Amino acid sequence: MTLQHYSGARQSVVFAPCFGAAFRTPLGALLAGALLGAAPLAMAADDAPAPTWKLSGFGTVGAVHSDNRTADFTASVLRADGAGRTHSWSADVDSRLGAQLDLGMGPWSAVLQVVSEQRLDGSYRPEVEWANIKYQLTPELAIRAGRIALPVFLAAEYRKVGYALPWVRTPVDVYGTLPISASDGIDATWRWNTGPVHHATQVLAGHTNRNLANGLKIRAGDLRGVSHSIEYGALSARLTGFKGRLTTGIGQELFAVLPMFGAAGTAMGERYAIADKPVSMVSAGATYDPGAWFITGELGRTRTDSLLGNGTSMYIGAGWRQGAFTPYAGYAQVRADVPLFDPGLPVTGLPPQLAGAAMQINGGINTFLATIPEQSTWTAGMRWDFAPDIALKLQMDRVQPRSGSRGTLINDRADFRSGRTFGIASVALDFVF
Repeated sequence: MTLQHYSGARQSVVFAPCFGAAFRTPLGALLAGALLGAAPLAMAADDAPAPTWKLSGFGTVGAVHSDNRTADFTASVLRADGAGRTHSWSADVDSRLGAQLDLGMGPWSAVLQVVSEQRLDGSYRPEVEWANIKYQLTPELAIRAGRIALPVFLAAEYRKVGYALPWVRTPVDVYGTLPISASDGIDATWRWNTGPVHHATQVLAGHTNRNLANGLKIRAGDLRGVSHSIEYGALSARLTGFKGRLTTGIGQELFAVLPMFGAAGTAMGERYAIADKPVSMVSAGATYDPGAWFITGELGRTRTDSLLGNGTSMYIGAGWRQGAFTPYAGYAQVRADVPLFDPGLPVTGLPPQLAGAAMQINGGINTFLATIPEQSTWTAGMRWDFAPDIALKLQMDRVQPRSGSRGTLINDRADFRSGRTFGIASVALDFVF
């Protein structure tokens, strides 16, 4: 069984009850109109191909234990809680259910993917992950419009399909630097060959606007990027770069009062406020998978010019397939490329009331800076494909946040200490159908 076999599940997804909510969203309604309207047009022509439909699914039932009770371990910062502080054992870290509806009709096709997983408000309300229409202009060139997966990292198109991954989850140190996985817009993909090497060059433009929780929103506009993938025998690789402009309300209470501290406060606000700030990311990755074993690795660099910081991340992992069993191991790390402490506003000479306020603001800024991840993770695990389309995984991680950062953890308590290594134990049952 190869990684290509695992990743074949990336086109799969799950349960019909999701679609009622999905079609009530603007993107879902647009796609529904396309699905319902296209079929009569196709049947109007005698030589038009009959539309083909496919409903498929994926899911993960997981449980995670952390021996760090001062913060929560989770797979994404866009979660309400996880394992550690909130729960010694948590099913929320990896558990999810998804559904995918595909329509094909000659050169036209459409896809709707809905995923239910824990959100920042703690609910499992289903969310539209993909909703796009594709037209195959030529055998080599296709264009799409709608909600499309951001082509960042090797597993961009199947990062939420646990069965398609050799490990329990994508490496949090790397994939956690980009918690948003899709954008609304257009893209074009050109597939071409140079001898035995297969290429796919993708260009995209779009935006994303997400409601997180309690009125907090994140908006990334003017997203533009290019991604190039190659396949050559057992080798596959991807190189991606994109940029955009980012706006979110994180820290806005602090930034609102900074101008009252004069030039120093204004400069701090301009440096850290997340308001129409340029954001960019470059990633490169490769996998070599001859069948009996595999090795894979990725490197990414993120720049935000804001309170969210800049960082460099990487991982390398390998596995050895022995029948239905695949033992694997890996190492990942993320490094902050900005200082995680700022002396902040000068308090000398300020009136006592303003000095106290300045100290509180400085503390708040440094609390936010400590959320810029810097950590390393060692991983070892076993995958058991004990039945068709079902895999059981056991995984152990040793995680160490450092340099004053809380790493990729959330909900840290006041007594959390950066630099302490802690253990994560995970069990996950992945399935596709």
